[in-house]
Amino acid sequence: MGRGKIVIRRIDNSTSRQVTFSKRRNGLLKKAKELAILCDAEVGVMIFSSTGKLYDFASSRSGVFFKDAVALEIRTVVLDEKNRCVE
Repeated sequence: MGRGKIVIRRIDNSTSRQVTFSKRRNGLLKKAKELAILCDAEVGVMIFSSTGKLYDFASSRSGVFFKDAVALEIRTVVLDEKNRCVE
């Protein structure tokens, strides 16, 4: 017996949304690590929470430098966009 299909839409309850984010984030990062190991691939994943916190995975040292530069740029854009929405 399989699981039922879920409707993909925003979760209204903030607690449920945060729990779902944490579980799915960990699953996605685990899959990225497995892909890098199994396929000897260069893999990089960056996830920003709704509060702007960064979660990431890079399969090599070279990815770390790229990731830091991109993360800074993305975070700046995200914060600018949030500020624009508030005004």
